[in-house]
Amino acid sequence: MKAMIMAAGVGSRLEPLTFNRPKPMVPVMNRPAMEHIIKLLAKYGITEIAANLWYLPEKITDYFQEGAEFGVSLYYSREKDLMGTAGGVKKLESFLDETFVIVSGDAVTDIDLASLVRTHREKKALATIALRPVEDPRHFGVVVTDQTGKIKAFQEKPQPGEELSKLANTGIYIFEPEIFRYIPAGEVYDFGKQVFPCLVQADLPFYGHVMDEYWCDIGTLDQYRIGHYDILQGRVGLDIPGDWHQGGLYIGEGTQIAPTAGIGEKVVIGANCRIGNNVEILGETVIGDGCYIGDNVKICASIIWDKTRIEKGVRLVECIIGSECQIKSSANIGARVVFGDQVIAEAGQTIATGTKTPVRE
Repeated sequence: MKAMIMAAGVGSRLEPLTFNRPKPMVPVMNRPAMEHIIKLLAKYGITEIAANLWYLPEKITDYFQEGAEFGVSLYYSREKDLMGTAGGVKKLESFLDETFVIVSGDAVTDIDLASLVRTHREKKALATIALRPVEDPRHFGVVVTDQTGKIKAFQEKPQPGEELSKLANTGIYIFEPEIFRYIPAGEVYDFGKQVFPCLVQADLPFYGHVMDEYWCDIGTLDQYRIGHYDILQGRVGLDIPGDWHQGGLYIGEGTQIAPTAGIGEKVVIGANCRIGNNVEILGETVIGDGCYIGDNVKICASIIWDKTRIEKGVRLVECIIGSECQIKSSANIGARVVFGDQVIAEAGQTIATGTKTPVRE
């Protein structure tokens, strides 16, 4: 069985985090989101994997190379122009010559792929979608199925009380190669808008599989935070780097923590960090590799990427701070501030709550 990771998107809803990297390379627990997907596929013996690329493709190819370090073989399909979800898959028709799985490069999930494939084969399906029950379907495309699981209709982001279903389309699919008959070559083509309605109208064997495992699309800043919080709260089985300590604290190799620092539970600190005196790190917080956290800094429920320096007296609450940033002494950083890479906050500077910087011109 083969797989394709959808990795061509820009990730505009994650700006400014995606100014310098494509969405699949945004870190989740100090590893690119796409790395977790590759490990999930490899866990189920799926080692022949393709990825379509468009935005900053070298960031992906330089990191993963041909996949050997991750126990897989990676094949890349570079798109000159974005071809849509189905159009991008069509370009890989010669590679995807057997039953294959499609996964988004920005999903956080521990889905049981064996169970999904089993449903697909038991139903003798042409296509199968992994569905996840959600309480609030307003932010999702939902899927309507009959009692056998056969897909009958779709509804995009229904308003409260208008939903026909609370089963969200996760963007995780199993296809037979025959699916390519329904995708024209050389055209911008979309699964949700064009291919799936065609399958329903033609009454083809198109099924939904309701998954019990965790799934989160980290395509927005809020969902990016929530995904991290859920991982640290134990709601999803995901590899977390570092040595585990009681209470869910993970500390990377070479990290030095002052004896007067107070580190709470559900915290990840990367490798080769330095944590100063009287630092408090609480809530579900992730700190990347090579970071410096100065004396008297207080951090709560924040995500800090690698090689960032936070000097004494700074307070961060529910912030996301990119790579190689510098927040100088006593800068006043409001809650839920988001910094892209290499942002500098000067000593004593005030950054208002909810600010996102830099802003793309």
